[in-house]
Amino acid sequence: NSLLLYVQFSPAILKGRNVRVKLRRVDSRDPAHCPRARGTGTRVLTAVSSDRAVTRCSAMALTSSAARPYHIIIFGASGFTGQFVVEEVARTSAEGPRGAVRWALAGRSRAKLDKVLEQASEALGKPELKSEVDIIVADVGEPDSLAAMCKQGVIVLNCVGPYRFYGEAVVKACVENGAHCIDICGEPQFLEGMQLNYHSQAADKGVYIVGSCGFDSIPADLGVLYTRDQFKGTLTAVESFLTASTGPEGGCIHDGTWQSAIYGFADSGKLRSLRKKFDHKPLPVVGAKIKRRSALFFSDEIQQYSVPFMGADPSVVKRTQRFLAEEHNKTPVQYGAYAGIGGITSVIKLLFAGMMFWFLVKFSFGRNLLIKFPEFFSFGFFSKEGPTRKQLEGSSFRFAFFGEGYTEGQDPSQGKPNAKIRTLVQGPEPGYVATPIAMVQAAITMLNEPNSLPKKGGVYTPGAAFANTTIIDRLNNHGIQFSVLEVS
Repeated sequence: NSLLLYVQFSPAILKGRNVRVKLRRVDSRDPAHCPRARGTGTRVLTAVSSDRAVTRCSAMALTSSAARPYHIIIFGASGFTGQFVVEEVARTSAEGPRGAVRWALAGRSRAKLDKVLEQASEALGKPELKSEVDIIVADVGEPDSLAAMCKQGVIVLNCVGPYRFYGEAVVKACVENGAHCIDICGEPQFLEGMQLNYHSQAADKGVYIVGSCGFDSIPADLGVLYTRDQFKGTLTAVESFLTASTGPEGGCIHDGTWQSAIYGFADSGKLRSLRKKFDHKPLPVVGAKIKRRSALFFSDEIQQYSVPFMGADPSVVKRTQRFLAEEHNKTPVQYGAYAGIGGITSVIKLLFAGMMFWFLVKFSFGRNLLIKFPEFFSFGFFSKEGPTRKQLEGSSFRFAFFGEGYTEGQDPSQGKPNAKIRTLVQGPEPGYVATPIAMVQAAITMLNEPNSLPKKGGVYTPGAAFANTTIIDRLNNHGIQFSVLEVS
């Protein structure tokens, strides 16, 4: 039975129009109807006009995104990285629209997700998490469960990797069911493949798919944009140098990242063929062309031996620069990415491990060995257990950016660059402290600043998606700090 009433809403809501109001009792087991009413049988008040519907749940006015029960759903929350993303969302849940983020965990095993909530509540001293945060059972191998999950969330934080195996199903479900998606992928083949295959569909649906929103590649991508914005003139080239440090407990990386690297190098030929499908014209080189460094060199900039950075950063930064050049007529910045490895002892270890890796990764048997014994083949740098909390507390990273360009009034086509800038992005342990911070702040930014995103949905890099937002300020407030060191 329903009760029909005729009421007059305030002009601020519907400009004085009469609207029909229907009170109806909903199934309390279905959270899609009312996020605050689960288990209570609370009534939902729905006002319908010829222009739009205004919904109130438990007498609380919701934002336009609140037609869905959750602002954020963390998919893969019971994974090694996912558990830290859970803790970060819990820390920052007051930063959402109107001061509160409604969120849920999702994954294959309810028991494991319950355990993650219990651990997070103990680690943060928030026992209320166990009763306030909901759980959704979903599996990448079950499309219907993914669709049901995506229909309930505004943003899905996808923590399930390797993405080359498990990521596309999530992207597809998000696009088809109207949920935005943020991931922490460091695999160029997956990232570029999703842009090729889903950008148009996402644009048509108004869905934003933003990849590489973890340590790969928020610091690098936004670091280049920050350097450009702080440069007075035309910035034409940037080189970045990554260094990481650990405390007395040492440090390591969970072997999920190791597996992604193994499959990425094994399929490098597929990445080259994928890029040909874009049929991109080369971006114009503005100013002096940046020089490529050798495979191993001593960096005067950071005073240690360095190698080209083998992760997703170069791919992501170049895609951002293309977007900004083609869509916003910005001067494309040339980019080179490098990582410091330390002294001669580290060089010897790297050469030995690198030779074994390159030999074994070419063969199925070799890849199986690499996957089975990550600690042995990486000299302890990767492990199946991952780092301890004490190791995380003692670790940090520094991204130094060295930019050059032309001061205002100077013609970049004439002569060498006449100005330089040095900036720094630094923060806590990169993989499991900085990555959750970056991922969650990307989601918080998307929720709070929708009008600052690109005009259309699509598959974007972090720099393309967030160039006009306050995400750098948000990251600064959460321990990933951007600063200018020198301008000359």
